[in-house]
Amino acid sequence: MEFRMPPYVQPASLIPATEPTRLRTLYRYEILNTTPEPIFDDYVALAAQLFNLPISLISLVGAEDVFFKANVGLPGLESVPRADSLCSAAVLEDTAIAFPDLEQERCNLVNPAVAEVAGLRCYAGAPLRMPEGENIGTMCVIGREPRVFTPTEHDLLARLAGLVSQTIELRARLLTPGRPEPWEQAQRELQGYLHESSTLARYLAARTNGAAFFSDDVLQTVNRRLDIIDQALRRLLR
Repeated sequence: MEFRMPPYVQPASLIPATEPTRLRTLYRYEILNTTPEPIFDDYVALAAQLFNLPISLISLVGAEDVFFKANVGLPGLESVPRADSLCSAAVLEDTAIAFPDLEQERCNLVNPAVAEVAGLRCYAGAPLRMPEGENIGTMCVIGREPRVFTPTEHDLLARLAGLVSQTIELRARLLTPGRPEPWEQAQRELQGYLHESSTLARYLAARTNGAAFFSDDVLQTVNRRLDIIDQALRRLLR
């Protein structure tokens, strides 16, 4: 039996009622329009592997534009206007959202021509929710073919987004002017765990010939790896 997520109910506007507070939260973390950093690149690489999709992004939704902190699968794309990005809609939600086929179900809040020109057919995004309670961006995966996202996959994407949010919080705590070493050291530790998870994802994809592999036993294995990353983040944040 195939389990599908309920239809996405589109909000009336891309601008949430809490927009001023949301933007203040985003700016507080001083990560918007910053250069790439290895740890975030590793997160999107892992997400693309786990979902067996060619594209994954970490987006930060600013006042006018969506900035991509990390990007695999769309080389050279650093930002897009807010009205052109599905991440602008995903940041409005408390849980992951998905569009299984963008030709059949479009998001009325954003310009559909952008996805059409880029050949994007499916999208799933989970909000980056910070301790202040505001969503500053998304963790998303994108494909060039229609794809149904199961509840299990929604949960997994939300979990990855939670780890990214914790990592952004850790970055803000450790990265201070003139003292990059604490953040660089934390990145190296976390990268070690992420690389181990990527190795596991490659093995699982090879074992199943690239098919969706979220059976109960495999999901438990993946979650155990993510538990290790979560525990490391909690320890570093103490």
